[in-house]
Amino acid sequence: MKLISQPGDSVAPLLNAIDKAKSSVAIAIFRFAHQGLEQALVSAVRRGVPVSALIAHTNGSDPEGLRKLELRLIAAGIKVARTDGSLARYHSKYLIIDGKQLFVLAFNYTHQDINQSRSFGLIIKNSRLVCEALKLFEADVMRQPYKPGSSSLVVSPLNARKQLSAFLNAAKKDLSIYDPRISDPAMIRLLRERVKAGVTVRVIGRLNGNHGDIAVRHLKTLRLHTRSIVRDGKVLFLGSQSLREHELDRRRELGVICRDRAAVAGVMKVFEEDWAGAKPAPQKEVEQRPLTKIAKKVGRAVSEELPSVAPILESVLEGPGSVPELQVAKEDIDIAVRHAVKHAVKAVIEQAIEK
Repeated sequence: MKLISQPGDSVAPLLNAIDKAKSSVAIAIFRFAHQGLEQALVSAVRRGVPVSALIAHTNGSDPEGLRKLELRLIAAGIKVARTDGSLARYHSKYLIIDGKQLFVLAFNYTHQDINQSRSFGLIIKNSRLVCEALKLFEADVMRQPYKPGSSSLVVSPLNARKQLSAFLNAAKKDLSIYDPRISDPAMIRLLRERVKAGVTVRVIGRLNGNHGDIAVRHLKTLRLHTRSIVRDGKVLFLGSQSLREHELDRRRELGVICRDRAAVAGVMKVFEEDWAGAKPAPQKEVEQRPLTKIAKKVGRAVSEELPSVAPILESVLEGPGSVPELQVAKEDIDIAVRHAVKHAVKAVIEQAIEK
C-alpha cells in the first residue's frame, strides 16, 4: 500500500499507472478537468488497453462539462457508462488498473484538487480489496445492487455509517480528523462521547455547533478537500465521505480502512504539520445550508422575476425568416423558459459556492 499526498505528489502516480496498464483501466469520475489524465486514458486505448469510465449522472455544478467529457471519451474509443439517478450523487473517486491495483482517492481529477488542495489517496494491491472495488464498479455500471463483501471497504450508503461508527467508537487515545464539514448529529454525538471517555479529538476542518472539548482548526493556506481519520496512530480511514448525513446515507461514496504503517505515518506527519500552522476555529460554527437548497432558492427567485417571453417569441416568429405555421402555446413557452433559467442559475450558484 502506498500513500499519495496532495499537493506534492501531483498527478504522476495516476499517469504512471495508466501508462503502464496492460489489460484494463476502470475509472469512476465525479469531476474531471485534467488534460494530461484525459490524454493518458486516450493513449491507453490507442495501444489496445480497454478503458471503462463510470461518469456521475450529476456533479451539482457542471453537468454540461460531464456530458462533453462523456462524448469526448466515447469518440476516443473508451467505454462509457453513466451512473444511475437513484442516489443523490455518485461522489466516489477511484481507479482500477489491470484488475490488480486500486487507487482510492479523496481528490477529484482536477488541477484544483491535485495541485491546490490538501488531499490524499491510497494505492492498494490487496487482491481482496481490488476485487471488491471491481464488483462495486461493475454493479454501478450495470445499475445492479451491490452487497459489500469486505469490512475494510467503506461504501456509502450501504455500510459507511456502520463501519465509520465502529471505527470512531474503537478509539482509545486519540482521533486526528481531516473533514471539510462534520455535521451528522449521530457522528458528532459519538465524537463527544469519545472525548468524555478520555480520547483526544482534533479536527482540521469544520464541525457544526458548539465544539466543546473537541479541538477544531482551519487550514490557513490550502483548500481542504480530503476526508481522512487516523485512530490511535495505528489505523487510517481515507475516502470520499465526510461525516455528513448526505455522504453517509444518500450518496455513493468509497473509502478504505487500513493499518498500513507507512500510510498511517504519512498522513499523521502531514496532519501534525497542518495542525501546527492552522488557526483555531470559532467555538461555535453555524451549519451551512445545503448547496442545493441555496441554489434552488436563488434559481426560483430569479425565474419568478422574469417577464413573459411569449410576446418576444411572437415578434420573432412574425419577423423575417419566420415560420408562420409554427404554433406554440404562450403559457408552455413561459414555463419552459422559467424552468431552463432556474436550472441554469442553480448550476452557476452551486459552482460559485463550492469554489
